[in-house]
Amino acid sequence: MSNGWNIEELLQGVAAGRVGIEEATERLRSLPFSESPGLTLDTHRVLRLGLPEVVYGRHKSEAQIRAALEGLVAAHGCALATWVSQAHSSSLLKTFPEGAYDSTSRLFQIGRMPVPAAVKTVAVVCAGTSDLSVAEEAARTVEFAGHHALRVHDVGVAGLHRLLARLDDLKSARVIIAVAGMEGALPSVLAGLVRPPVIAVPTSVGYGTNLGGLTALMAMLTSCSTGIGVVNVDNGFGAAMLALRIVQGD
Repeated sequence: MSNGWNIEELLQGVAAGRVGIEEATERLRSLPFSESPGLTLDTHRVLRLGLPEVVYGRHKSEAQIRAALEGLVAAHGCALATWVSQAHSSSLLKTFPEGAYDSTSRLFQIGRMPVPAAVKTVAVVCAGTSDLSVAEEAARTVEFAGHHALRVHDVGVAGLHRLLARLDDLKSARVIIAVAGMEGALPSVLAGLVRPPVIAVPTSVGYGTNLGGLTALMAMLTSCSTGIGVVNVDNGFGAAMLALRIVQGD
């Protein structure tokens, strides 16, 4: 049993004699946080939110990412880092041979969270293959949390018939994450066609007046379809975390 997943389970183990007092005390020692030089890990987060802390790897050194992953694995038995470079991943795999790196999403993953009792489907839809990096970051984060990611790729509004052909699949999802650059129209179209909530992710993909994703972001914020949630530019991870909060609330 890892330190942080389930305090109730740990207490039941103590009551039943399966876990000794000293062992239980040691497991609780890393709550609510674990400290090491230059690092304070929120190991209590999984108890508060149902999801553990995730390492943001961009602008961090390989040593900083490694130390954070070691602390999270010790606390939870699994860990996830975003925006990890190919160069850093090679070194991290030597430390964590059980780990896995995906170059498209730039995620470095060690294990995964326990599969929930009720697995939900989160559809991850992207307008074009240029948006795949952000879409895969969202999909793989959903899968790290034990839920199912339904991938629907290359269905941008320039060829609307491609999206319409997948509507039955999308209607069956609990939540839809819609990833798009250029003018960012995909989430608005989707939200006008299906019942599940839509989380819009603008990407920095597009010609000059896309303005690094600002045009898509503004379009999604001013969507004609109502009730859309919008996250920041290229933030597939943030979209996945919002989707997971929705499915956990069911």
